[in-house]
Amino acid sequence: MLAAVSNRNSGTSEEARARAEARFQKAQKADRENEATRAENRAKAQAVDEKTARLKSLRLARDAAEAEAEAQSRAAKKPSGRKKS
Repeated sequence: MLAAVSNRNSGTSEEARARAEARFQKAQKADRENEATRAENRAKAQAVDEKTARLKSLRLARDAAEAEAEAQSRAAKKPSGRKKS
């Protein structure tokens, strides 16, 4: 009878080990998937940052060109300082 109890416990032990191994494998897979998702999110964020920097550079260049054109336009319209008689 003692042998029967021993076999029953070892079967339960085997099942518990199998369940633990399955849980471990599932956790490992989830970790790998999460790392892949984090890497993808970092890549997307970097792309957004690069695009934002490029657009800011273009906007600043456009604003500088518009300010220069406006300054030249004002200088061209400015009277020479002489009065007509």
